[in-house]
Parts: sequence; structure tokens; C-alpha cells
Amino acid sequence: MNRLVIRVPASTANLGPGFDSVGMALNRFLTLEVLSSEEWVFEQVSPLLPPLPEDSDPFILKIARQVADLYGVQLAPCKVIVDSEIPLARGLGSSASAVVAGIELANFAGNLRLSLAEKLDIATRIEGHPDNVAASLFGGLVVSAEQGDGRVEVVPFFDIMADLLLFIPDYELKTEDARKVLPDFYARKEAVKGSAASNLFIAALISGQYELAGKMMEQDRFHEPYRTKLIPEFLEIRRLAKSLGAYGTVISGAGPTVISLVPSGQAEAMAETIHAHFPHVLVEPAKIDRTGLSVEKYAASNMLNL
Repeated sequence: MNRLVIRVPASTANLGPGFDSVGMALNRFLTLEVLSSEEWVFEQVSPLLPPLPEDSDPFILKIARQVADLYGVQLAPCKVIVDSEIPLARGLGSSASAVVAGIELANFAGNLRLSLAEKLDIATRIEGHPDNVAASLFGGLVVSAEQGDGRVEVVPFFDIMADLLLFIPDYELKTEDARKVLPDFYARKEAVKGSAASNLFIAALISGQYELAGKMMEQDRFHEPYRTKLIPEFLEIRRLAKSLGAYGTVISGAGPTVISLVPSGQAEAMAETIHAHFPHVLVEPAKIDRTGLSVEKYAASNMLNL
């Protein structure tokens, strides 16, 4: 009997103008320790996780069963111990990481041998868009696009020489609520401006022009102008972060977390200053995770006493 450890990074999406197409993996993780068992058993060891349901499967197991049904296989029961460093409903990809973890659990318990492309396809169908799940799967910054036939094309990029600052408020914001404030249609002039900002943002990142990238991060036309009212401290955080040297500050995913791209090595000092101005906001330095989904198997002789 082996022990399996599944580790999935958190993610931030959009990064300003890259609406529903740009994601970045963060060094906060959802971790599953998986053992063979006679029946399904879930345990949780993180206060960030919601209580386990009493009369239905945990969310991760629901995803695993959904994948098993898709491929017509039975899952071997497992004991699963879940730990998480990713706060819920804060715009840090908690749902996407759980979806990726559920797919990988099905991959193991159903002996599916899924490719990375297959995992991305399934995760995108479940989540509805690829930005967060692609980042959690591949690591780094990932630009993605869904094709007309349902396939997803992705390009990961790993060579970003900058750090991150996370501003995590003490309240939740559901993605569905954040989407309700968005318009159904955009004027062509606004769409062109938004598309141009996104293109230049990615080009600046790839070429290492971080000040220009930060400037373009703050030129979104697709979601931030409408979601700003849902996050009262957003604009003030952006102004203060800019005054301290941040390249750019944007809403992380649907919010309410706010994220800044900052010069390497300066995140911790900036965090101390900013937290003094926003005591109700958790201010944390973060880094880009460059690994993505990680799965490690350990022989029985090396197993921890679980």
C-alpha cells in the first residue's frame, strides 16, 4: 500500500485586463494525503476549510466521482486527509484548486492515467473557464483560450522576476455575486482598449518591463470598473502600494483579495507599512509557484503514521 500526496497551488486570475484568460499560481497550497482504505474517509486539518457535509460527499470527492462517471470507472475507496492554506471565497482559486485535486484523486483511485491536457479539459468544463485551473495545473503565469471545439490552448510562462503582495480582507465575496455586477455587453471602443491593455501587459511581462506591465495591469476595462464598489479598500490600497513602489495593483480573480506585483525582495517591508494602514486586512508577501500540480508517491516503508 502506498501513500500519495497531491499538492495543488492557489491561483490569482485576470491580473487586471486578462479577464478569464490569464492566471498565475501562488505559493499557497491545498494538500491531500491519500491512503488505500476499505471505505471513503475524509479528514480535514485546516481551519480554512468548510465543515465536512454530514449527508453528502465532500466537494473533492464529488469531483472525483464526476470524473469517474465520465470515464466509466469505479473508484477504489481511500482515506483522504485534507490540508489547505487557501482561504475560501477570497479570489485565490480555492474552488479551482479543489477541482484539480478532485480530478487527480480520481486519476489515482480510478487508475485513469490522465494526461495534463485531459486534466485541463475536464477542469475547464467543471469550472467554466480555464484561467485558475490552468495556473494550478501548470504553475507560473498561464495565458489560456478556449477554442470553438471546446479544447483549451495554454502557454505557461515562468521567468517573472518579481514578487507579490496579497491583501486579504476579513470578508468573503462569492464569484457569482461578483459576476452579477458585470455588463452583458461592452462597447467596441472599450473592448478594444481592454484588449490592447491585455496584449501590452503580457508583452511587457515577457520582456521584463515590469513598470510598464504594472501600468497596464491597472488599465482593465472588463471587470474592475464594476467590481471596485464591492471592495471598499481597493483603490486606497492601490494608491498606497504605488507610493511604496509596487508596479501594479489589481483585484485577484473576483475579489475581495487585492494583489500587487512588486520588485523582488521588497514585499515584506512593504507589507509591514501597508498593514499599519489597513489593520482589518491580512497583508502577506507571496511568490509565484513555478511547479503547479505535484503528485508524489511514497512506498509503505516510508509512510508517515497517519
